[in-house]
Amino acid sequence: MADLLAADLIRDIPDFPKPGILFKDLTPILAAPSAMREVIDCLAHRARTRDPDLVVGIESRGFLFGMPVALELGVGFAPVRKPGKLPYKTIAETYTLEYGANTVEIHEDAVRPGQRVIVIDDLLATGGTAAASARLVERLGGIVVGMEFVIELGFLNGRAALSQYEVEALIAC
Repeated sequence: MADLLAADLIRDIPDFPKPGILFKDLTPILAAPSAMREVIDCLAHRARTRDPDLVVGIESRGFLFGMPVALELGVGFAPVRKPGKLPYKTIAETYTLEYGANTVEIHEDAVRPGQRVIVIDDLLATGGTAAASARLVERLGGIVVGMEFVIELGFLNGRAALSQYEVEALIAC
């Protein structure tokens, strides 16, 4: 885990999106160009070592970090979104998370067979969203070569759901 200046900008929002959840708000990082640059540089450096062909970003904050990493690496970007948000034909996966269940989708042509894919999201909690995203990539024939997160909530042990993947997080909470 890196010792990032950006870590000091993360604020805790109690009882969001429902009572009992302590939400980690990264919007102060987005508002501070030097902090955002630090995060993108660190994510891109780690991802580059895996020689990816594609970055997959998970809705919605994974887009904020995944797209600039893809640009930095000179590779494509594919979004994983909630149902009904993508305009073309999709495939779907359902998963559980710390406060319910959800489904994510990806365009059926977003990943080509054999492509090396890095999955990026802002937060690793239980690992359900990332695992579902990896299953989508693999169903399309892609190879998940790593997963990158800005924050990891270690007490939720999300790495257990992702044990078959190389997982890195910049900040441990």
